Amino acid sequence: MSGAFETSTRRCDKEGCDLPGQYRAPKSPRALDDYYWFCKDHVREYNLNWNYFQGQSEAEFQQFLDNATVWERPTKPFGRSTQEQKWARHGVDDPLDILGANGTNPEVRLKSTRKLPPTERKALEILEARETWTRTEIRKQYKSLVKDLHPDMNGGDRSDEDRLQEVVWAWDQIKDSRSFKD
Repeated sequence: MSGAFETSTRRCDKEGCDLPGQYRAPKSPRALDDYYWFCKDHVREYNLNWNYFQGQSEAEFQQFLDNATVWERPTKPFGRSTQEQKWARHGVDDPLDILGANGTNPEVRLKSTRKLPPTERKALEILEARETWTRTEIRKQYKSLVKDLHPDMNGGDRSDEDRLQEVVWAWDQIKDSRSFKD
């Protein structure tokens, strides 16, 4: 637990010392992987005199502190990212700027005005209705679709029967919903 390398065959690097050098100490702050090997007494003496910042100016010391507070990663101010960086965040590479500036502009993107359950949103798609419509408006749309798709209105043609079943299912989702005004 002392940090000694028991199997080391080196001699202490302190002049005049013949004890085994079982403890390592970095030679300089610039070469932390290059070591002196000392005996226990001399490594203690070396460590007491060790100063990582020895020989550095005040500006270099301040630069070290600034880098250390952000884990030595460069930082950028918020809100100054380029359009290319916005697309890169989504995994899109657009070096020719084909997608343009409006690709991530929130005013241009179509946004849902309210949250609806997925079944009700799917029902609106099937009925070709908008989420801002009232239940009465959606019912009118439902009725017109049923008239267009019903076999009795198409001379007995049953080719749209699957679509008719989807429309009926969609109306069942909307008519019992609390998300739409009457």
